[in-house]
Amino acid sequence: MRILYFGSGAFGLPTLQSLVQRHEILGIVTQPDRPAGRGGRLTPTPIAQWAAEHLPGVPIFKPERVGDAEVVAELRALAGPGRADAWVVIAFGQKLPAALLEGVFAINLHASLLPRWRGAAPINAAILAGDAETGNSVITLADRMDAGLILAQSRRAIGPLTTAGELHDQLAADGPALVEQVLMDHARGTLSGRPQDESQVTIAPKLTKSAGEIDLNHPADFLRRQVHAMTPWPGATVMFQGNPLKLLRVEQVPTPQPTGEPGTLADVRHGVVICGRGTALRLIEVQPAGKRPMSWADFARGRRIEPGSRMTPAGA
Repeated sequence: MRILYFGSGAFGLPTLQSLVQRHEILGIVTQPDRPAGRGGRLTPTPIAQWAAEHLPGVPIFKPERVGDAEVVAELRALAGPGRADAWVVIAFGQKLPAALLEGVFAINLHASLLPRWRGAAPINAAILAGDAETGNSVITLADRMDAGLILAQSRRAIGPLTTAGELHDQLAADGPALVEQVLMDHARGTLSGRPQDESQVTIAPKLTKSAGEIDLNHPADFLRRQVHAMTPWPGATVMFQGNPLKLLRVEQVPTPQPTGEPGTLADVRHGVVICGRGTALRLIEVQPAGKRPMSWADFARGRRIEPGSRMTPAGA
């Protein structure tokens, strides 16, 4: 099949790599280069970087606004009706207007079991909510965000220690087979879609840095979900011994006796910290500022930490 690919984030990279092996890619549409890193150097998206290296001769478009008239005309001339068999959209970052989509078969891969978790951060939202499973949905494009017909879905369990970064990579790896299934069903004329149940819609808004601010007055189970949902970005951070400390992986454990105020380190050896409502977390993996991720045991080994030491909110 002849395909026009829209994508920016690394989530869509496994699917693009798979499509290249089976289909003809007419073009790549991605976000413009943006400043990144401490120096603010203009950096292409992960999709643009990979395509520039591996797809010589395939045009790469980086429109600031994909709905601009000249962009619409250029893309439709390249891969409009009668030219491309399908448009595949994954983590592109801009809404495709009706004028661009008219007359083309376009699908979107979204990292949730729609209609649950429409929006920008579905993976983080699923972990934060304590969902037992999530998955991918391939849908048609619609005027409203992530509201198209469901063409296919895949499912994946969420483990109690799974971070958003890990789940992102797992779902990204699940994407190629699901997208290929939909493309083949379309080619055979057997593809059908079902409308989403609007009564079951939940929204996953874009994350902000403040979402990673940890308040140990909350119960341990909520904090476990928050830590894993915010890893690797924006990061779940507390202050400890006067310095920021990222919590990367934690688990709820029985509360030791005697207890203390929330934030109290009750067991230095095992990294057990008291949380709200008489609950407790064990810190499995942490990351001091400017250092690599490490186990709590490695972190504690090089420091003098007294029982009863306190962790406090980073924003306090």
